Amino acid sequence: MEDPGRTDRKIAILLVDHGSRYQAANDMLVDVAGLVKRISGLDRVYVSHMELAEPSIAEGFAQAVRDGATAVVVHPYFLSPGRHSQSDIPRMVADAAQAFPGVEFCVTQPLGLHPKIVEVVLERAGVSLPAATQA
Repeated sequence: MEDPGRTDRKIAILLVDHGSRYQAANDMLVDVAGLVKRISGLDRVYVSHMELAEPSIAEGFAQAVRDGATAVVVHPYFLSPGRHSQSDIPRMVADAAQAFPGVEFCVTQPLGLHPKIVEVVLERAGVSLPAATQA
């Protein structure tokens, strides 16, 4: 999606989780977005929920565009690929994007299988990584 020759692109990241009736679960995505924003230096990092909570995907997408995004990268904040991350969210994003025909968008893969996920699992389990794998 990133074109090094284009300087006019204003990218937003929209993190999408399932959504929960428990506000603490929804608030955690806001905290994740704050970390993404701080670490990446991006100005436009937003959250939305697939269902059960606000903002919806359509609302999050619209907010990104109102704030000047010309390209929206949607990341399903899910561990595994499944119906929601592979079908439901891409469909919902495409529906939201129809209101903004000049805005580019893509939907990434979920977190999935990644060495950094393993590091987090081991950290949470209180198991140290061998020194050779930390370098």
